Amino acid sequence: MIGVRDSGFASSTRPGMTPALDCTLELRPVPRFDSGMFTTFRGGQSGGWRVTAISAVKGAPLAAVPSLSVVHSEAIALPLLPSRTSWRLAGVASHVRYVERGEKTQLAAVQAGLGRPAASCAALIPIRKSAAWWELTQEERRRIFEDQSHHIAGSLKYLPDIARQLYHCRDLGEPFDFLTWFEYAPEHAGLFEDLVGMLRGTEEWTYVEREVDIRVEQIDLRG
Repeated sequence: MIGVRDSGFASSTRPGMTPALDCTLELRPVPRFDSGMFTTFRGGQSGGWRVTAISAVKGAPLAAVPSLSVVHSEAIALPLLPSRTSWRLAGVASHVRYVERGEKTQLAAVQAGLGRPAASCAALIPIRKSAAWWELTQEERRRIFEDQSHHIAGSLKYLPDIARQLYHCRDLGEPFDFLTWFEYAPEHAGLFEDLVGMLRGTEEWTYVEREVDIRVEQIDLRG
């Protein structure tokens, strides 16, 4: 059985029932990861999030779209109607990397989960790093990530007001290495700008060769 959730609404299929999936989706089997769940972001003409801004921070941009749809499923969701979807990005929430046990415990104690009712603002920031980054060893990347850039320590003060999830996509044949998704309340928009400004000022960010910044607001479907 495959369940699909788009912006908080779930559907599933049982024997003898008509599949209750979005009619614009096709599910493509791909290798399973530990989480067993893929997240697909589709920029197009419809979705649960209204796009308020999209800009290329570094490298090639993505096409401007009015809406963003977010689908969580056991396979990557592909559009059956390309005319309604300008781009599709997919990733998987895998195990945490570059953190030590104390840092992982500290993060778990303060970070917020996604889907909070007050967090009606969000940002999708796809990132691709350079070949020079991937040629480094795990230990060398860790030193740049935390010892020199203070990625974890510097981010702690923004929690739990800003919720974050990282999706890995480097091994999926995607155009980006990571998809970073942030959720926050409107009153914390300035705090989020401080966070991304801090991250873009680190040594780690010098290894980024492509980054796109997509800001969205959740569409209230109850009214």
